[in-house]
Amino acid sequence: MPQVAQYKVALCQLPVSPDKHGNIARARARIEAAATAGAKLVVLPEVWSCPYAMETMPSYAEDIDGGRSPSVSMLSEVAAASKITIVGGSVPEVASGQLFNTCCVVGPDGEIKAKHRKLHLFGIDIPGDINFRESDTFTAGQEPTVVDTDVGRIGIGICHDIRFPELAMLYRSRGAHLICYPSAFNMSTGQLLWDLMQKSRAVDNQLFVATCSPARDPNSQSDFVAWGHSSLIGPFGEVLAAAGHEDATVIGEIDLSLIRAVRENLPLETQGRGDLYRLIDVQRECSS
Repeated sequence: MPQVAQYKVALCQLPVSPDKHGNIARARARIEAAATAGAKLVVLPEVWSCPYAMETMPSYAEDIDGGRSPSVSMLSEVAAASKITIVGGSVPEVASGQLFNTCCVVGPDGEIKAKHRKLHLFGIDIPGDINFRESDTFTAGQEPTVVDTDVGRIGIGICHDIRFPELAMLYRSRGAHLICYPSAFNMSTGQLLWDLMQKSRAVDNQLFVATCSPARDPNSQSDFVAWGHSSLIGPFGEVLAAAGHEDATVIGEIDLSLIRAVRENLPLETQGRGDLYRLIDVQRECSS
């Protein structure tokens, strides 16, 4: 467990427009306001710098490794100025001729501490409602992401990554006390699964889960409309902070003593049947 026993986390549920510079300026202002309100960790939504439209995504892509990323540059400046950690939602990243959906975690020194490329690409086909495949545009990432920050060890997933419990189990096994999922669930999957998924990941692994969505635009002409409802969930599935669907920043408190209490009162780790089933951490297996 980290030295920080309690801290505030802010979820910035941002509206998104086609104006990239406007989106960046808005995000900067919201992060600065959250830091002023006492947040030590700030989480942004999935794809907050541009509209969530596959046909225009390549035109908004940024070269993070090449240092040509105005979105990440802003995150670095604000994190360093405010002395906070930022889980920077996600932006479209171009690298080696491929497009990734990428989240950068930036520390209070302004440096990128980790970079998570979305592992599980969303695809859905509901007749009469929605047909959509992220894999037509994005390339899937190849590595899970656990990062040590000034507030402790955090696991990172992006949106559809939350649907896969094995990833969350792996993050717990690597010592994460919090999993952050910048997300952009749509109106169909949001209503059916949003609340269930985040509570399930928190309860199954007895840790905190933070989700952050773009704000819903009820006047959007796009095929994609965000569900919203960014939330901070505790290790018993309790809702510690939650937004509605509108433009908002919500702040909740993480108290690590809750994890200790839950795991002592209900010791799932010792009650599991390792003789019948087990989690395999492929990266660790290959390196040992």
